[in-house]
Amino acid sequence: MATYTDEDRRILAYLYDSVSRGDRYFRSKQIADQLGLTAKQVGVRLPRLAEESEDIDIEKWSRAKSTTWRVTPG
Repeated sequence: MATYTDEDRRILAYLYDSVSRGDRYFRSKQIADQLGLTAKQVGVRLPRLAEESEDIDIEKWSRAKSTTWRVTPG
């Protein structure tokens, strides 16, 4: 069982909500702007959340200027 920080829980809640509305692709900056975090705070957490989250699938999708994450229901 994963132990999540407050920031982890906020990120996951945002992703769950967004995925339930049909959104699938995210950038760290987009998430950070919505949650009052920095893109770096989000970016360092997403790879770990991708491994630990059982309810949604988070995968690194592409890398251009910044990484795009594809998020789908688990």
